[in-house]
Amino acid sequence: MPEDFETAGGRAEFLRAHVDDVYAELTDDLQRAVRDEELVYAAAERFPGLVPTREQMAVERTKALPDKEGIELAQGVFLSFVLASPRSGPHLVWSMLRPTEEALARLDDFRATGVADLGGTYLERRGRAAYLEIRNDRHLNAEDCDTLPTTEVAVDLALLDPEVEVGVIRGAVVSHPRYAGRRIFGAGLNLTHLYHGRLDYLFFVTRDLGYVNKLYRGLSSEEYRPGEPEETTEKLWVAAVETFAIGGACQILHTVDHVIATRGTRLYLPARKEGILPGASNLRLPRSVGDRLARQAILSGLEFEAGTPHGDLLCDEVVDSSEEMDVAIAERVEALTSSGLVNAAGNRRALRVGAEPLDVFRQYMATFCREQAICHLSPALVRNLEEHWNAHERRL
Repeated sequence: MPEDFETAGGRAEFLRAHVDDVYAELTDDLQRAVRDEELVYAAAERFPGLVPTREQMAVERTKALPDKEGIELAQGVFLSFVLASPRSGPHLVWSMLRPTEEALARLDDFRATGVADLGGTYLERRGRAAYLEIRNDRHLNAEDCDTLPTTEVAVDLALLDPEVEVGVIRGAVVSHPRYAGRRIFGAGLNLTHLYHGRLDYLFFVTRDLGYVNKLYRGLSSEEYRPGEPEETTEKLWVAAVETFAIGGACQILHTVDHVIATRGTRLYLPARKEGILPGASNLRLPRSVGDRLARQAILSGLEFEAGTPHGDLLCDEVVDSSEEMDVAIAERVEALTSSGLVNAAGNRRALRVGAEPLDVFRQYMATFCREQAICHLSPALVRNLEEHWNAHERRL
């Protein structure tokens, strides 16, 4: 181990030479699925100084974003090297696609009742569809460390239940004075939590390797079989988008199979103004809108609106009211289940393998982990948050 192990250069030097050995030791030579959070803290115990410990992170979590020490950058370096490895990276992706322990514990109850009230997320099976409702009323259905675990569990349950063939994602009705009684698909990242230091760096990694990637790829097989064709438990997903889909909510549209939006719904990615990367949109958005529009959206803040030529590149259907939305959802569920789950999942998998091979996603996430850590902990993020805070609040 190099003498300057606790410097960024020392960590990179060590991981460049030993990342596969480190990962093998932490996963019983790739025989055990280990999620990203467990992985980084196990690494902290076994290789002191490589990444921060739970105790160090507990202290860091008490600080507002401008006051943080930046120790999470080491987590980004570590995960970036793991994912960049052709041996270790695919195993981590597979591990993050396994169902969560909470979902497995709740599965029998959900199958019996058809309902899972998870707090920030509500899941209900009706017929052959599971309706997943995002519920974060105080923050306009934004995403944060409280909502992420419940949303992933809901996705797991929908995928695990053999009676479910299609998942429908929709934002709940909110009570905000400006939008009272209306459904909002999602306000993106919870900027209040971010600024006050309540969003760990790992939130970004867990979200895109777990929840979002499960929407796109489904659940991985129980046994890790590298080099074989993808074997996943996956289903079709419909997004019912109303009022606005900002940031992470807009990113979801790149992963689902059918998007229904009410006319005038705003769809955009403000990540550049916030100073972060918009999840896997840099990888996926160009496939929907083309490279030039994707660059304008990600680098220059171009917004899309449902019912316009550009906005309709992100939508499959546009309706004029919530009542029409209800009808459109029912008709789409019926259409997508008419040919059976096996046929639908097979075609879905074949489309994905051609568009985004697993190895391409792994390499993208290796870059994402490093760059997002740098952005998350940079002074520019704080400055951007403070500069755009009032404008963001006014626009909502």
